[in-house]
Amino acid sequence: MARITASVYTSHVPAIGAALDLGKAGEPYWQPLFAGYEFSKRWIQEHAPDVIFLVYNDHATAFSLELIPTFAIGTAAQFAVADEGWGARPVPTVIGHPELASHIAQSVIQDDFDLTIVNQMDVDHGLTVPLSLMYGQPQAWPCPVIPFAVNVVQYPVPSGRRCYLLGQAIRKAIESFDAPLKVQIWGTGGMSHQLQGPRAGLINQQFDAMFLDRLIADPAGLAAVPHIEYVREAGSEGIELVMWLIARGAMADIHGGKPPRVAHRFYHVPASNTAVGHLILENQA
Repeated sequence: MARITASVYTSHVPAIGAALDLGKAGEPYWQPLFAGYEFSKRWIQEHAPDVIFLVYNDHATAFSLELIPTFAIGTAAQFAVADEGWGARPVPTVIGHPELASHIAQSVIQDDFDLTIVNQMDVDHGLTVPLSLMYGQPQAWPCPVIPFAVNVVQYPVPSGRRCYLLGQAIRKAIESFDAPLKVQIWGTGGMSHQLQGPRAGLINQQFDAMFLDRLIADPAGLAAVPHIEYVREAGSEGIELVMWLIARGAMADIHGGKPPRVAHRFYHVPASNTAVGHLILENQA
């Protein structure tokens, strides 16, 4: 049967993609950030997944405020890279895994979570930047990716608890898929940042450190944190962090297994007025 081997967490700042695409990764401003992912690029070569289930939020490319689902799973065979207003990023087309994606949709919906099934959509920087950070700039992405878009743009957005429970349902679905696949689940977005209003540029390093600590050691308690605390402490866009709880809820210890091994932890400020967080957790046999 399929199994989840690890979870990966990372910010998906659009300027990171631009820095890579424009050849600026070695410049003094960007070099410390990309240095924090050098371990990760080696790690993923040694722990190569067969499929990545990637949780992210769409930025008004596949969806708009006219129609925005709370949870949407991409079931297509491939996903084009979106043009976000300045041309599509020069990265490979994302290849999907329709069989596993459809199986997950069937299982999770039967577990009483309402998903929107998307058979065609473009994917934006929320999905491609994490792939670039972990894989660099390959000619083709090394494995299929299942996009899972979460609404953290238009209120009301899902609670941390709902995301955490959804992660548990996703784990159940993956482990019931009849193929020996190694699956990684990625939670992306965050960390603390605000892009508009009087608090534009807000970064709360203390909150970010607390979030990472609790994500590792107290995910159930972290899942109970209300939205207002994210907004107050981490900025209006800090609410993206609830997506990390989907990935954390899918880990083995939530289902009676051993605590995950922290393979890597990294934090950097700033990256385009945003705090960048990164974490790799491995399931223990």
